[in-house]
Amino acid sequence: MNLRQLAQFVDLAETGNFHRTAERLHMAQPPLSVSIRKLEDELGGALFDRTPAGVVLTAAGQAMLADARKALAHAAQCRQRVTAALHGLGGLLRVGFIGTATYSLLPRLIPSFRAHYPKIELELTESTTQAALDGLAAGRLDVGLVRYPVLTPGDCEFTVLERDEFMLAVPGNSPLARRSAIALSAVAQEPFILYEQARVPGLFALAMLRCQHSGFSPRVAQQAMQVATILSLVESGLGLALVAGVARHQMRRGVKLLRLTDTPADARLDMALATRPGHGNQLVNTFAAHAMRVAQDEPAAS
Repeated sequence: MNLRQLAQFVDLAETGNFHRTAERLHMAQPPLSVSIRKLEDELGGALFDRTPAGVVLTAAGQAMLADARKALAHAAQCRQRVTAALHGLGGLLRVGFIGTATYSLLPRLIPSFRAHYPKIELELTESTTQAALDGLAAGRLDVGLVRYPVLTPGDCEFTVLERDEFMLAVPGNSPLARRSAIALSAVAQEPFILYEQARVPGLFALAMLRCQHSGFSPRVAQQAMQVATILSLVESGLGLALVAGVARHQMRRGVKLLRLTDTPADARLDMALATRPGHGNQLVNTFAAHAMRVAQDEPAAS
């Protein structure tokens, strides 16, 4: 049994006439009769009663008709989905993202993407930059929204979506909070809350490097993984912290972000789209192009 035979069976059931069915299917009547007979032989019984006026379904044919129509509908749906996926218009796309992507980029990107490409299903997984890159390498993810530059890029390719830089988070009740900007070197003696080196090594290294650019190694009072946790610890007065400027979109009342006046011109803390080279997935290209359009409409620079 194949889809062609099922289509012939359904068409014949609807017309009740071999000649009309053959015309609708653009084929000769004898091959149609042979095909239906082979189908009946395969299934072990007659599907049609032949009469001088045409054909009518037997009880077996009536039992088969609904499922045959469903099978043809599912086959058509499969073809449509494959075609959509090949053209980047439908299918499943697995996206890993870092927490700070939810502050600005994702709220703008995801609704817009779904509105433009309703047949693409997004599977979103919160991650760290390194875990997202590992997921890409292992084939568990199709794209990643990560912090860039990274310590170990592997063979991933990166497309910068948003430019950003470190800002200094200080307690809202601190004398420092009366300022809007400061040189990082001016707080070299203060305790710092840094990112966990083992779990977010990239951000840890970038924060350490930023301090070194200002001439000191930070005195680490506490480590944490999530920016929200770090800001909470800053609010509690445990220390200062370096966070991406995009965090201003999710600020706590008891924390203020200060712009750093001594940031080197080449210092980077970008949000980037990570993909595997030669991935061959048109959905990835569709997502990347849309992400670039959204990012360019409203850049996240401070």
